[in-house]
Amino acid sequence: MTPENNQDDIAAIKSQLFALLVALIVISGTLTGFLYTQSSITLKEEGQVQQVSAQLQKQQVAINDFVAKLAVYGDKHPDFTAQVLKKYGIPPASAVPAVAPAPKK
Repeated sequence: MTPENNQDDIAAIKSQLFALLVALIVISGTLTGFLYTQSSITLKEEGQVQQVSAQLQKQQVAINDFVAKLAVYGDKHPDFTAQVLKKYGIPPASAVPAVAPAPKK
């Protein structure tokens, strides 16, 4: 091996190393950008999920009240009980213990 040959090998290794470093920087930047985008999308979706959850909790009281009224109505109307309440698995009001409404926050 001659010194000239070693210099050529060193130059080739340097150029490969430079190309690899540039590729590493590009890939790292792309990955960082992608992860930032995914993070911001996830945060937005989390906010939407919390809004929907809060809305459902507000509506749950009204839904439970409606089902209780259906059960009371079914106690007075046996044909309604046979057709509707049994179809949807709602027990009659006489079979359901009274539940106090949830405290308002």
